[in-house]
Amino acid sequence: MTDTPHPREVDELFGHEAAERTLLETWNSGRMAHSWLISGPKGIGKATLAYRFARFALSGGGEGAGLFGGGPESLALRRDHPVFRRVASQGHADLKVVERGWSDDKKTKLKTEIVIDDVRGIGGFMALTPAEGGWRVVIIDSADEMNRNAANAVLKVLEEPPRNALMLLVSHSPGRLLPTIRSRCRRLTLKPLAEEAVIRLLATHRPELTDADLTTLARLAEGSIGKALALAEEGGLDLYRDLLGLLEKLPHLDVPALHGFGDRVSRAENEASFRTVTELLTWWLARLVRAGGRQGAGMTEVVPGEGALMGRLLAAASLEQWLEVWEKITTLFTRTDAVNLDRKQAVLSAFLAVERLARP
Repeated sequence: MTDTPHPREVDELFGHEAAERTLLETWNSGRMAHSWLISGPKGIGKATLAYRFARFALSGGGEGAGLFGGGPESLALRRDHPVFRRVASQGHADLKVVERGWSDDKKTKLKTEIVIDDVRGIGGFMALTPAEGGWRVVIIDSADEMNRNAANAVLKVLEEPPRNALMLLVSHSPGRLLPTIRSRCRRLTLKPLAEEAVIRLLATHRPELTDADLTTLARLAEGSIGKALALAEEGGLDLYRDLLGLLEKLPHLDVPALHGFGDRVSRAENEASFRTVTELLTWWLARLVRAGGRQGAGMTEVVPGEGALMGRLLAAASLEQWLEVWEKITTLFTRTDAVNLDRKQAVLSAFLAVERLARP
């Protein structure tokens, strides 16, 4: 198994050539925006692009002019470049990264949000003369996690940005940000990666996976290499297959198998498995609803036979009823996670709700 590198350590970027060209063109024009909002689904490479651009700016423009003169043609730096090494080791004096802090001294759990203390020094940092004579760069990953006070503090900096200073805000859900923050940033929206790109990256980080497993994970992840790697790490393939095995028995659930499944994913040491199962089940039901709305058009099976199962369930109840079940199960899992309800009972209740609707 290969450990997944942090975005600050990644030297390649796949599938976002258009976004990179936008940054390069703006840089080469000499009219660089001081703040960028890099948005898109989780796990598709937004933070990787932010660090890539930060290294480029901190180096004064990457590896130099293009083949025929003019500005640089790529944001890439060699892994042995001094700026690359210092950013990767978190030792560059002109780069400040803001993330959620630890909630305890033992560093066992992260805070639920970015607070005012995490962002308080941004204005002073960006106003300083760059230590290496180039730019000062701040990365906020992710900006969605800022609470109101932190967001207002960042807004004050955005209203009067210092010269030769960049702020890169990574955002999974830009609609959650203050409208005034969005309006003061240049938007750069990244799209989900193509299936081929996810498979290629997965094969690099998880070379032990078979071609079939790579394809299944890529389809489960829907264009997010981060999600694909997390699923691989958390046993998502086996959990998804077990989940489908239970659904295929409908309208008559295999009750002993369901209890065994519930026991396995609800143990205290299997917190990641429980969350993976809840995400996979609600995601699958959402796909069921979308397939019903489109009469199955355009749906790609994650595993063979999935389409027939969905067709059988959609024939058993109306689309509105399936949407209602999806909403109830989503609420059930959210409450279970929020107030620490019985996990096994939540899993059993979810499958039984699906079974009731699947009965003819």
